[in-house]
Amino acid sequence: MSVSKAPTTALITGASSGIGADVARVLALRGTTVGIVARRQDRLEAVLDECRRTAPDSQMWVEDLEIPAAAERVADAAWDAFGHLDVLVNNAAIPSVRHVAALSSEEVERVMQVNFHAPVRLISALLPRLIERNSGTIVNVSSLGGRLGILHEAAYCASKFALCGWSEAMALDLWDSGIAVKLIIPGAVDTEIWNHPDAEPSPYDVTKVRSVDVAEQIVDAITSDTFEHYIPDMRAVVEYKTAKIDKYFARSIEAMR
Repeated sequence: MSVSKAPTTALITGASSGIGADVARVLALRGTTVGIVARRQDRLEAVLDECRRTAPDSQMWVEDLEIPAAAERVADAAWDAFGHLDVLVNNAAIPSVRHVAALSSEEVERVMQVNFHAPVRLISALLPRLIERNSGTIVNVSSLGGRLGILHEAAYCASKFALCGWSEAMALDLWDSGIAVKLIIPGAVDTEIWNHPDAEPSPYDVTKVRSVDVAEQIVDAITSDTFEHYIPDMRAVVEYKTAKIDKYFARSIEAMR
């Protein structure tokens, strides 16, 4: 597996708030020129203004990654603007808190498009250029819901499980290349995703970590020699689920009663 040097350029999706915005700020503070992508222009402009204080050549692209063509558009625009990309951070995601019996196939497809297919399209658009340069890092921000089935989150978990599987297989395929792959597994993070207007309230009442703390660890992960990063470290919960899944199911249900 490749280990990345400190990046000079990075493209971050879902960067108008939360983890994505904080990753952009942390990278910019460390001298990386950032390209930021999101749907909300006003929020994105505010993040860009902050980033340009320390990384003046940073740029933004207003795109909706639910639209399939948007990923390739962003990839081409960012590469052309910066001349290359050292890092791609696939962070954009939407929630889906809904009982499986109430889920529509259209909702599942929408969640999969943003949370899984958009990262795949961005990677596919950039990978030939990264391989040609024999350099680059791909950071996929999944979720603890990509390792655990979570009550009322079938669509979200499906998209994040898919991103984990894609990341693992991609890391193996690119093992002897100059391309590093990093998989981020955040737990409960204090972001707007918990209050998304299209989702039901989460049945869980958990302590949430600050997005800026997660962002700093994601940026540190870019230059690490480790593939998978739990933030915070909840690996023991995943190991328990894997070893004793029926007990995990029973405890999950009991916790909601």
